[in-house]
Amino acid sequence: MTHRTSGISTRARMLSAGLAAGVLVPLGTATIATPAVAATTPQVTCTSTQAGLAAKLTKDITAALKNRKGTVAVGLRDRATGTTCTLRATTSFDSASVVKATVLATLLWDAQKTGRALTSREKTLATSMITKSDNAATSTLWRQLGATKVKGFLRAAGMTKTVPGSGGYWGLTRINATDEQKLLALITGDNTVLTEASRGYLLKLMGNVIPSQRWGTPAGAPSGVKIHVKNGWLQRSTHGWRVHSIGAFKGGGHDYTLSVLTHGNSTMNYGVATIQGVAKAIHKDLTPTTSAAGRYAPTGTPREAFVAAPGN
Repeated sequence: MTHRTSGISTRARMLSAGLAAGVLVPLGTATIATPAVAATTPQVTCTSTQAGLAAKLTKDITAALKNRKGTVAVGLRDRATGTTCTLRATTSFDSASVVKATVLATLLWDAQKTGRALTSREKTLATSMITKSDNAATSTLWRQLGATKVKGFLRAAGMTKTVPGSGGYWGLTRINATDEQKLLALITGDNTVLTEASRGYLLKLMGNVIPSQRWGTPAGAPSGVKIHVKNGWLQRSTHGWRVHSIGAFKGGGHDYTLSVLTHGNSTMNYGVATIQGVAKAIHKDLTPTTSAAGRYAPTGTPREAFVAAPGN
């Protein structure tokens, strides 16, 4: 970020620049320069009950992100091996269309409270919203629910750092990798927030996303693993392209969820490539015996041309 310096002394400008860089700038013979602390750079952190897996994931995710520009957050949990990985778990991003999974979860949660099934109209809107990332359908459901119900679901889900976008701009909802992992945990496992029927409906739609939108976290998943995904992409004047992908994967002895959130991408495709590099490393480490030919390779080319105001 650039700031005006007119009216500020040379000494103040030098000190401000030094603090921004993480070092102290000598301003006289009594001041000693201090090197930047490497620990300020977020590191991938993994844990696992499977011997050697955490170290391998840490190494391979780090390698996948080497020389990649932009800001990347990662959340991984595999129930089968007791494995978790995090990177920038609490960094906040504009949601773009990944919030659509939260919108549907809210709709289902709200319907559960009165024991009613979704109407045919709601099902049509939900299907378009998740499988095609339809913005108009999302806006309709967002208005129907209102901020009070969305916030109510977020409280029930423990998604304490997710902040709904104001003024109808659902794509500007603020999210982080921790809360997206909480959402995926609710969708994929027994809990008191979403019923089995609600979870099954969400997973069914996330499993039927159109081919051109099945990029991101599914890249490199073994062919025998069930894929459920929701992606989001949005360009703004700050932080360039936001490109996100959340996914749930089950099969081959594994049951895992993955969230990769990014911004600061020069193009949409650059963000997609970053996410898929991380995803391929994770799928390979979790299922190392699967041949390259047996891994999922997205066939659709993401489009950059259309960006609606609330977010794709």
